[in-house]
Amino acid sequence: MAADPQDPQTDAVLALHRFGFGPRADAKLAADPRGALLAELERPRAGSIDDPSLLTSAEAAQALRDFRQVRKAARLLGPDQPAEQKPARNPAPGPDMQQAPGVQSPDMQPDMKSPADAKSAAAPNPGANLVPRVLLEEAKVRFDAAATADIGFVERLVWFWSNHFCVSASKGGGVAVLCGAYEREAIRPQVLGHFADMLFAVETHPAMLLYLDNARSIGPNSLAGRARGKGLNENLAREILELHTLGVRTIYSQADVTHFADVITGWTIVPPRAELPRAGEFSFDARRHEPGPQKVIDKVYPDTGVDQGRAVLAMLARHPATAKHVATKLARHFVADDPPLTLVDKLAKCFLETQGNLKEVAKTLVTAPESWAPSPRKLKRPSDWMISILRATGSTPLDIRPVLQAQNLLGEPLWRPPAPNGFADKDEAWIDGMAQRLDIATQAARRLGDKVDPKTVLDTALGPLASAETRQTINRAESRPQALALLFMAPEFQRR
Repeated sequence: MAADPQDPQTDAVLALHRFGFGPRADAKLAADPRGALLAELERPRAGSIDDPSLLTSAEAAQALRDFRQVRKAARLLGPDQPAEQKPARNPAPGPDMQQAPGVQSPDMQPDMKSPADAKSAAAPNPGANLVPRVLLEEAKVRFDAAATADIGFVERLVWFWSNHFCVSASKGGGVAVLCGAYEREAIRPQVLGHFADMLFAVETHPAMLLYLDNARSIGPNSLAGRARGKGLNENLAREILELHTLGVRTIYSQADVTHFADVITGWTIVPPRAELPRAGEFSFDARRHEPGPQKVIDKVYPDTGVDQGRAVLAMLARHPATAKHVATKLARHFVADDPPLTLVDKLAKCFLETQGNLKEVAKTLVTAPESWAPSPRKLKRPSDWMISILRATGSTPLDIRPVLQAQNLLGEPLWRPPAPNGFADKDEAWIDGMAQRLDIATQAARRLGDKVDPKTVLDTALGPLASAETRQTINRAESRPQALALLFMAPEFQRR
């Protein structure tokens, strides 16, 4: 490294990259970076997004139902009827959006509604698609929170847990319109709470119940199962054991998966009809619930209705295998692809001793010496890297669509992981996308080249982390845009 790893300024910049989203152009470095990280964890309502204009999951589900009904009616009326309205100009931010990606697009004026108009935007409109509008609103708020955070440690934790307990907008069946609300309702309120509370909030959220098909799972011997001839779906039970708690190929068997799936039959959703109480929310349907006791991981759980499932989740949340699985993923995400075993052990021990207190686990992470190795070893995921560019240059994307397009091109489309295990957290998954990063870096540099000084951005973004080679390369650049592009692609900027 270019500076003494014990130097406070080095630690301060390293902390911002490793635990946050990189330095902000208008922010001062903390004299005590560890203390600053700990202080962020104590901030009241850390991680919360309080925006009453955003739809709750229940409101989103009802709005989507109403929208589909009005659109169906409009098709039946025909194109010459007054119900037809002007199509929306906002394209859906899906994987098919690959054209003209960039970090900022000054020539694309924001024609979407502001966050203050989100609920009015959800009103049924046969000429516009509700889902892209809601996704755009939620994405804008999410990215703004990361771009403007002092450090961003809590936001990084939100993003980590949202990926750990991922749902996908590609699923269909209404999941897409719920993704943002799911993160705000199930992840953010519990991000510094207890793992058991987050686990229950996640597994009973409508987005997860739809994504992993449990909303339609019916016990074969339940009243509904005997009447309809329909049966069990094991998807949610399997992913809770494999991905959310114990880890793949640990202590459970196929029988445990099946019995646990029996336990959570009846965990469903109230149909999103306005006349129904708690429409669009979680519901326990006793008629669908498989009757009788169930044995899961060597313990028998009596049939206590919804509390039977709650008891199994509570057991999983405090299991040593869960502690090790969570500790390994946290250390891998923040520190290294192959994290020090001593760090994993410290995190797992804290998890068990505090009964899954995630704030205490986060404190252990940032105070462990192993977390502060001076040489950055982790390649930033595409979304982290793009936020780092925005923060270092003091840019604010008025229109979120180019950012989402760039994220799609780089293989990390927002809330669209390729599988229930989320986006990969190892370098090998992202290293092949460096050519695409160069394209994004070049376009961003062209737009920003006449607005920021590359040397100032270098000092802001990297400071003492910048090697002599990186500084020399940027100083020799033939133009400001070229210098910025080289900076965005520098190894020290790409890694944390």
